[in-house]
Amino acid sequence: MTSVGRTRARGVETLSLDSPDTRNALSAALVGDLADALADCAEDADVRAVVLTHTGNTFCAGADLRDPPAPDALVGLLRQIVELPRPVVARVTGHVRAGGLGLLAACDIAAAATTATFAFTEVRIGVAPAVISLPLLPRTDPRALARYYLTGERLDAAEATRIGLLTAAGDDVDAVLEPVLDGLRRAAPEALTETKRLLTARVLEAFDRDAADLTALSARLFSSPQAREGMTAFLERRDPAWAL
Repeated sequence: MTSVGRTRARGVETLSLDSPDTRNALSAALVGDLADALADCAEDADVRAVVLTHTGNTFCAGADLRDPPAPDALVGLLRQIVELPRPVVARVTGHVRAGGLGLLAACDIAAAATTATFAFTEVRIGVAPAVISLPLLPRTDPRALARYYLTGERLDAAEATRIGLLTAAGDDVDAVLEPVLDGLRRAAPEALTETKRLLTARVLEAFDRDAADLTALSARLFSSPQAREGMTAFLERRDPAWAL
């Protein structure tokens, strides 16, 4: 059974992360299912745009600590979103943590409800936001990222919009996205593809330059003693040994 739901309306394919029992954490299975669905969208000429959304109160909780995807699989998924010849629009009504923020950054447009919250929680479990930096660093305010990467603090939708993590936020995310999707439906398909190519060139340069190093860094940190302690503490709902 797939962990990604699919619906279509007037040329817009909606892909819904649908593993609420794990808060849509990025497991190997979920990453594989989403990659397959995106590949189908890339090949389907009737798809004008893709909306990436979720079931439950969490868009994505980050890597599934019980069944994490291989770092190169996550790199491949993020690059697939960036390279998809259709615009990809994130629609968020819940919380986003760690690796889930990489999905947002890979999307061309990202909108959220004002109730959504965001946090780079990697440092709190003994790792770093390595692979997800590939789309994040070229698109997000660097001073803000320094703060939120290093502290793991939670930020709200207004702050996420201010720093470039989101395109827009509002009480009703569907109202926010209505003119966006209308515009995409009115745009010529080839023009959309070529315009997206212009917009993503700098992001893809980061993938070409840094993906191998960041994949190696992620693998090294996830296998470290600090990560084992951090993940164990997280699963046991206690502070890790280094917390002061």
